[in-house]
Amino acid sequence: MQNNEIRDRRKYRRLPIELSLAVDEVFKQDHVVIKNIGASITVFDISKNGMGFISEANLPVGYYFRGTIQLGDTDFFRVVIRIVRSDIMEDNCWVYGAEFVGLAKFLADKVDKYEKMLMKAI
Repeated sequence: MQNNEIRDRRKYRRLPIELSLAVDEVFKQDHVVIKNIGASITVFDISKNGMGFISEANLPVGYYFRGTIQLGDTDFFRVVIRIVRSDIMEDNCWVYGAEFVGLAKFLADKVDKYEKMLMKAI
């Protein structure tokens, strides 16, 4: 599938963001937990539905992790994130697509507020 086709199927617009998170454990719904991962991830885009990120760690697709998403100086929200796809890049890094799980509407609306803030900065 071409990258353009993926973008065309997206429900929400992806916004650029620079955000670093640490992933210490991933888990599945059937109580499978992988601990002490110690992976750093760099989030490069975000939408109301999910995010894209890069990591040197090979994280398993279909697993979940928890994170705090910081939008600008004051807005943030805590979320459960499910890894939905991964691809290896040339420089031994992995690029991931992930979705937010069970994100309340008022929290997703913070992404809209972030988009408006980005538009004002242009």
